[in-house]
This record gives sequence, structure tokens and C-alpha cells, in this order.
Amino acid sequence: MTAKEKSEWIKHHMLESGFLNVGIAAVRRLDESETYLDDWLNKGYHGDMTYMANHKAMRLDPTLLVPGARSIISLAYNYYRPSETSPDGLKVSIYAQGHDYHKILKKKLKGLWKEIKSAIDPEAKGRFFVDSAPVMERQWAAQAGLGWQGKNTLLIHPRLGSYFFLAEIICDIELVPDTPTEDHCGTCTRCIEACPTDAIDDQGYLLKANQCISYLTIETKETIPEPLKSKMDGWVFGCDICQQVCPWNKFSKPHTEPLFYNNPVYQNWTTEQWSQLTEVEFNQEFGATPLKRAGYQKFKDSIRAVLHEKEFGSALE
Repeated sequence: MTAKEKSEWIKHHMLESGFLNVGIAAVRRLDESETYLDDWLNKGYHGDMTYMANHKAMRLDPTLLVPGARSIISLAYNYYRPSETSPDGLKVSIYAQGHDYHKILKKKLKGLWKEIKSAIDPEAKGRFFVDSAPVMERQWAAQAGLGWQGKNTLLIHPRLGSYFFLAEIICDIELVPDTPTEDHCGTCTRCIEACPTDAIDDQGYLLKANQCISYLTIETKETIPEPLKSKMDGWVFGCDICQQVCPWNKFSKPHTEPLFYNNPVYQNWTTEQWSQLTEVEFNQEFGATPLKRAGYQKFKDSIRAVLHEKEFGSALE
């Protein structure tokens, strides 16, 4: 097969396998991202995520992850469904309400990579990633034409919105790269204005992750700072606000992945049930979901912070 035929085969096969979108970028060093990354780290916007300062060379140069790499296949996998909250307003980000997407997508990619090798080149070398390893996935997805990085820094597609996971296959197969998508945020500032913790820079395109509700409820192991506790808006794991207000997400359509429908019973929990959550219940209810990343103690801390600010402090005594 020619490079064009290989590219077309891969795209068709990926879409047939359930991915929402697929694009290809030619491997190169992301020189234009180096200054941005250094500035972001120097300002401390990564907070406790010290791993973001590690393996800088690999983040910028994919050939250090896959020697001889020539192409990056970027994929999007839909996770959108109408959001639901408990009667007391405690909120869990949509992406975390089903089974752990890392395991689901890695299993799919493992099978797809075997099929690519079988159909195109049994000797091909490559690795696949799902929100793991030092891969600048949004930058590569933008290069592959899957959308543009919006003012909220998430990847946005003009017909698909932004409720999708990103994954990559970095390989040494020569493929035909796609054309990047133009930025369509325009003068819109809805995400900037809607963020309760002012985590998005006034000009957009820069996230102060250490102020982001997702960071506060997932990444940092420290107690949520007092000035921010009153701004959690009911979120106890993750946050969807900047996506909820984004006009491009009017095009989002519900996913069809059965494993993302967990039918969580916690959506009907009362304040008392939230406040009295035990570690055993946490493992039973959330052990197979992304919430496991936060861990019981961190999740409990987020619940306390939200319930306290909702003047339910007496339920925690």
C-alpha cells in the first residue's frame, strides 16, 4: 500500500472500531511548545503535579519515546452524556461516571495496533498512549486536525464539541499528515467568565491548573485552600463548567460505549449518605471508575469542603 492507502485504511478501521475521530500528524520536535511549557512551569501553574516538569525532552520529541517514529495517529473517543447530579447538588465530572477509560481505550488500542501491523507492516514499531507518558496529546491532536486548543485549553472540534478522550499511536510507519484546524473561539469568553476559581487566564489559552477545580479535587493531595472552598460549585471530582458553557458543545451527541454507562446509585444519595461515605463503600461504588485516582481520603476531603460550604457542616460532626 502507498502512504495514502495506509492512512485511509487506518482511519476507516479506527472509525469502524468506535472512535469518534482520527487524524494523522508527522513526527517532529514541538519547538513552538517549549517556551510555553517552560513559562507555565516557571509560574507554578502545575501546582503539585511535579511530574509535569519531568521528561521535558520526551514531551517535545516523540522519537525519544519511539525511536525512528515518523507518524502520530491521534484519536478521539466520545464520552458525552447529559450530566446528572445528586439531589444535594454534588457533582462528578461526566467522564468519571463510568468505568475507567484508561483500561477501556488501552485494550482497544492494543488490538488495533496488532491489526495495523498485520495489514500494513508486521515489522512496524510503535507505542500507544491514553492520557499517559510524557505525550503532549492536545498539541498533537491539533496538528492532526482533530480540533483546536480553545481558550479553556481543551481540544474543540467544530462539529463534535470537546467531550472526548484523546489517545495516540506513535509509530514508524510513513503516513499522510492531515491539516490542522483553524481556531474558532473568536471573541467568545464564556469559559473564562464561567470558571468559579478564575483558573483560565483573562486572555484565554492558559490554564492555571493549581486553581482548577479538577486539580483541587483530583491531583493535589493537599487540603483545598480556604479561599477556594466556597467556589467549588458542588464539584467533588473534576469539573465540566468550561465545557458546559462552550457553544461548540451544542453539537455533542451521547456516546454509545456501554462501559461508560455505570448507572451510579450515588446520583440519588442524600447529604447524609455523602457525608457518611465509608472506604468500603468508596471502593465498591468507585473502584472501577476514574475516581479511584483521587483515593478515598482525597474524595472525602472534597465532599467535606462542598458540604461545609453548602451549610451542611452539622452533618459532618
